[in-house]
Amino acid sequence: MFYKTALATSVMMLSAGLAQAEESYRIGITQNNVGVDSYQTTYESAFEEAAEKQGNVDIVVLDAGGDVARQIGQMQDLIQQNVDAIIIWPTNGQAVIPAIRQAHKAGIPVVVTNSKIAEAGMEYIASFSGPDNVQQGASSAEMMCEALDGEGQIVQIAGQPGYTTAMERSQGFEERLAEACPGIELVETQPADWNREKAQRVMENFLTKYDDIDGVYAGDDNMGVGALNAAKSADRADEIVFIGATNFAVGYEAIERGEYYGSIYQSPVDDAEAALQTALDVLSGEDVPKMNFFETPKITADNLAEFEKPVF
Repeated sequence: MFYKTALATSVMMLSAGLAQAEESYRIGITQNNVGVDSYQTTYESAFEEAAEKQGNVDIVVLDAGGDVARQIGQMQDLIQQNVDAIIIWPTNGQAVIPAIRQAHKAGIPVVVTNSKIAEAGMEYIASFSGPDNVQQGASSAEMMCEALDGEGQIVQIAGQPGYTTAMERSQGFEERLAEACPGIELVETQPADWNREKAQRVMENFLTKYDDIDGVYAGDDNMGVGALNAAKSADRADEIVFIGATNFAVGYEAIERGEYYGSIYQSPVDDAEAALQTALDVLSGEDVPKMNFFETPKITADNLAEFEKPVF
């Protein structure tokens, strides 16, 4: 009798296990602005590949094109579709909160990817998956301190105004700079919206305005290389230290050439895979941390060989 009961229990457990293994999920993602840079383009491809490898994940991939209203509409559409989970790369960390709250009320877990939302919306999300942008800014400040031996005059080229990633990187950089090397003066900050051509124009204006610029901190390498190009055209690149974040291929190559001091290594492939896995972990009932940060180390000429050249 015990044998039959144990056998029946084993069969039931096996059947349950197979059912769980075969369970499929429908996950929607609304991205910030795929066309703005190669990081987001690579992220999208990596996300689609990761979902395909899972075998049991059906995805709905949407792009807000940098438009908050469009992203809110996409969130509402995914809620109407009754997807199992929503991943959002927020266009604006404050404005998307009502749509996230709506998903939460509908019983759909939301995972925020790459860029955090405002604190007021954190209670409505299942988890955040992405880099610690404040720490990235702090790490860039430490590299600036090292490169300038704690003294100098610098400018900052920030990302998109109002965008959480841009604000956090600037915050981390400025706070750590003031703490670690008060002898370095940040004379001005201007945004360039993650765009290389805009960053080049911003840097051209800085070069006209300031006779002495010892360093440039850019919120990502796309903008950092735009600033580098402006300085090279003005024949002033040799006198300036360039430090960025989110190491793009162009930044990696500039470090190789000795024209760019350092950056923060961040993979869009890791970013996309982590977001999808976080959503799947939430759906499977695992205990998922509220803040899921992945590592983003400093990268300079000293350790460049330890990292693969980015594909974006």
